[in-house]
Amino acid sequence: MSVVEPGFSGSAQTDRRRFLTTAGALLVGGAAAASRTFAHPSGALTETAAAGARAMLATPIVDTHQHLWNLETQKLPWLDGAPEVLKKTYWLNEYAAATEGLNIKSAVYMEVDIAPDQQISEADTLLEICRKGDAPTIAAVISGRPNSEEFARYIHRYAKAKPIKGVRQVLHPPDCPRGLCLEKQFVRSMNLLGEIGMSFDLCMRPEDLSDAVTLVRQCPGTRFVLDHCGNADPGSFLSESVRKEAPKHDTEAWKANILQLAEQSNVICKISGVIASAPTGVPFTDSLAPVINHCLDSFGPDRVIFGGDWPVCLLGAPFREWVSTLLTIISNRPQAEQEKLLHKNAEKFYSLLTQ
Repeated sequence: MSVVEPGFSGSAQTDRRRFLTTAGALLVGGAAAASRTFAHPSGALTETAAAGARAMLATPIVDTHQHLWNLETQKLPWLDGAPEVLKKTYWLNEYAAATEGLNIKSAVYMEVDIAPDQQISEADTLLEICRKGDAPTIAAVISGRPNSEEFARYIHRYAKAKPIKGVRQVLHPPDCPRGLCLEKQFVRSMNLLGEIGMSFDLCMRPEDLSDAVTLVRQCPGTRFVLDHCGNADPGSFLSESVRKEAPKHDTEAWKANILQLAEQSNVICKISGVIASAPTGVPFTDSLAPVINHCLDSFGPDRVIFGGDWPVCLLGAPFREWVSTLLTIISNRPQAEQEKLLHKNAEKFYSLLTQ
């Protein structure tokens, strides 16, 4: 004989929807919002649902894509043309407020495309934060210019600094030529990173992902992280009847390139960034699921990690809403796989538990 919990409809689909809605409410607005969102017809919050949602949200999170910038001391040239919401200081206090209520176990800082003459000061500042140990930030991926002959001397400065895990250069600005990552000096620098045990984050235009495939094949001893699901545009995956504009890139080519990158054992995928470019007027779960699920299915449960991309995520939604959306999309996957995505894979990849 089946027993229906008080407040549940008896329909699995309806109950799952209510459960996830409760989880989202807990993330975004806390218990008070949850009680308004998931109430018994009598007005009482269903305790079973609330307890289950809290348990889901208690899963530890390692945020592998935490941006920090202080506009009083740092120069970020790209901010000149950025939306106003990004044109202010976002530091540790602001990060704590943005992630309040989440179980952020630790964070990996991600370089912010700082002015080249401040790259060393950026890295040194993050080293100090990581070593101090009073913030979630315990590791960092720093800025660098791999196509420069000075790169080797620059990166050797941090070769023995355990909190420094890797390097990134954003490869999608308009002034960044396609094919830069395949230049001989760039490839030499990638191989050097592998020799000293550092990774490289691939952050590039979706139409350039074939270059990424070529690069990682040339550097089998170096580990690569594909940022932001290969920078897919979620709106481009919507049906013609829903889409408000023409696709921004070839979605089939993106899918094929993701599969090719997933075939390379030295590449993992970061589930991040996509909410910043989510289309308006469409539920996040509907617009982001095709991109996220393709990446999860292509790379498998052991080669995906979570990234918050705060504060850039604010272009689409607050940090907590991004987490809530992702939890909803992955809710039908085994709990063990969810935990790998949210923290266990990152801890292993970056050796966070042993540094």
